[in-house]
Amino acid sequence: MPMPSVRRFYDDLAADYHRIFPDWDTTIARQAGTFDALIGAELGTGPRRVLDCACGIGTQAIGLAGRGHHVTGTDLSPHAAARARSEAAARGVSLTAAAADMCRLPFAPRTFDAVLCADNSLPHLLTAAEVGTALTGMRRVLRDDGLLILTVRDYDELRRVRPASTPPQLSTTPDGGTTITFQLWHWHDDGERYDLRHFQLIPDGDERDGWQVRERTTTYWALTADRLTDFATTAGFTDITWHTPEATGFYQPILTARR
Repeated sequence: MPMPSVRRFYDDLAADYHRIFPDWDTTIARQAGTFDALIGAELGTGPRRVLDCACGIGTQAIGLAGRGHHVTGTDLSPHAAARARSEAAARGVSLTAAAADMCRLPFAPRTFDAVLCADNSLPHLLTAAEVGTALTGMRRVLRDDGLLILTVRDYDELRRVRPASTPPQLSTTPDGGTTITFQLWHWHDDGERYDLRHFQLIPDGDERDGWQVRERTTTYWALTADRLTDFATTAGFTDITWHTPEATGFYQPILTARR
């Protein structure tokens, strides 16, 4: 199961998560279009019962609910799930969200038409047993022929080059404040896992007064597309397809599969 450090990472990040994006509301709308199109292409038109099992503060869940889907959000972090609820309510969107471990989804079999696990959430699971448990659980709560949507970083390329950091990203909040976000990566000796140090520099009042530095640390397993395909196949999924960012407009590769 996920290490307690993962929950701490997202509990601590919850209040600042929107600062990762240049414009969070624009991101919500754009990503909703991507995932709504995938759901429609695979399952047909009409609102669907969707589980976002790593909903964070609601980036995908809020947008999909706003497009008429019946969305349930869960996240390992209760702070993130609580913020997802409040952000949805502030936008007049109906969203059920609660804390839950993706390896122990608290739902009856065949409850949902689609399960979404986005934003590189699955690779927080660091062993084959954990990944298998999570995917088997996602399949269990899907209806027959239901749809899995999973997004991860392009680890085929990243494992080849083993970057030590990410470029800084700048975002501006509605009040005009600027946030700088970047990451440092320390690769383990196995060449597959890495510790991530997530930094945000936030103005301390006026930017001329200096910056607050907020640091959070977590660990990922850099799962390649072939390895994830194997895990999904072993969990019982079929029709496994990878969609490139060029095809979808989403910033990560997307795997879709059917129960």
